[in-house]
Amino acid sequence: MQDGWISANPACNLPPGAGYYYYRYYSRSRRTKVNQFETLCVHYSTSIMTMESKNKTNKYFRRHIAIPSDHGAWVFLLSPLLIGIFAAGNWTSASTLVIIAALAAFLLRQPLTIAVKAYSGRRSRGDLSAAWFWMIIYGLVIAAVLVFLTLDGFGYLFWLGIPGAIVFIWYLWLVSKRSERRQMVMDILASGSMALAAPAALWTSLGNAHPDGWWLWLLTWLQSAASIVYAFMRLEQRNLTHLGGLSTRLRQGRQALLLSSFNLAFLAAFSSSGKLPALLYLPFGLQWLETIWGTMRPAIGIQPVRIGMRQLAVSTLFTILFIVVWTAK
Repeated sequence: MQDGWISANPACNLPPGAGYYYYRYYSRSRRTKVNQFETLCVHYSTSIMTMESKNKTNKYFRRHIAIPSDHGAWVFLLSPLLIGIFAAGNWTSASTLVIIAALAAFLLRQPLTIAVKAYSGRRSRGDLSAAWFWMIIYGLVIAAVLVFLTLDGFGYLFWLGIPGAIVFIWYLWLVSKRSERRQMVMDILASGSMALAAPAALWTSLGNAHPDGWWLWLLTWLQSAASIVYAFMRLEQRNLTHLGGLSTRLRQGRQALLLSSFNLAFLAAFSSSGKLPALLYLPFGLQWLETIWGTMRPAIGIQPVRIGMRQLAVSTLFTILFIVVWTAK
């Protein structure tokens, strides 16, 4: 009888069987049962409506789809942007637009990657709605910024995005083949495309395509490449079972040592000729010393998060030193 009353009550949408469970659980007077049932009914209905509302919202606003999960990659974009802006010593509305476009292009990578994984069977197709939502949002932002920059006379900046688009298409192809991990060459090329944010920020801040923009692009790319090669070396060291001899450690760190040493020698040569600030070897010397330290002290058993945080600190110090030296020339 209680079951029938519950099912017929229009104020409640409890599923079949809920009335029986309620009747067994509340076995006091009829008046108490009815009052408690009505309270349960209202609470249940409110919870269902709240959950449905949250599910509709969460269908699109999913953090892991909207924002990249590899937080260490942010430095390869933010460092060139900051260097370009501070090197110009000026700020314009076009500078703001470049920052917005660069951030939107960087964020666009995440939903695009999720979509490719979903279409290739690596993720649930239930993620496609959110992925498409954020792809459209970021795409519209980029398109709007390009229109405004073109109207301001910076339409030539569009060409800076072509190398990044080519590298990104390659990356998405690797994602579809489940081969995007541990691709050092691709990471270096991707950092080179992100380093183009430095000339873009410089040119929009100055109002013209000053040749120093190409120097900033090359120098920030060299640092990013050295940082990536060094990070790969540190991650490989985690698999070591014991500390090898000096010759073994030098062999394992050969690539990182050669690249950071090349960067330092390159800076010394052009700084002495007067084409670059005389003290610009200082920020690059920081990465060189870090590489020597990491080669001599392998990261055996160290968590990847600690490796990434240390390299993030080195890259942050590099950015600060670079800005100080460049603006003081």
